Amino acid sequence: MTRGLLWLPLLTVFIWLAWAGWNEYQKLEAYRTWAEPFERAKYDIYAVLGQQGNELTWGKPTRKGPVNLQTFSLDQVETIQLKVDNRLVDLQNPPEKGRKVELEFERSAPAATIRVPFTDVALAAQWGNYLQQNGPRSQSLSA
Repeated sequence: MTRGLLWLPLLTVFIWLAWAGWNEYQKLEAYRTWAEPFERAKYDIYAVLGQQGNELTWGKPTRKGPVNLQTFSLDQVETIQLKVDNRLVDLQNPPEKGRKVELEFERSAPAATIRVPFTDVALAAQWGNYLQQNGPRSQSLSA
């Protein structure tokens, strides 16, 4: 009986890990379906982000699909900045890691700041660089 009581916590941890894995798999499958119409998309535990032309859509991943979706146009974005641990950092030279990573979009009309959370600093920097280089403002300046 003592041995059975010793194995009970281990069995509980195993069941919890199996449920957590199944839950994450369901989120990934829902994301995969959601991301199909986008030209470019990203998934992590904090947010999903999709780009279709000049439109960006982001929200929170769940098993039934992303929720709290917000869409905005890159035409309205004045600046794209990377924040790591609530500090602005250079997109070209980001730190290796940070606890709180956000890509910040400052819009002109309507005046608002949109912050998209990321788990990985390098991925956030790649998205920021890509959007700055391929966004509508960079095209109009180079034309």
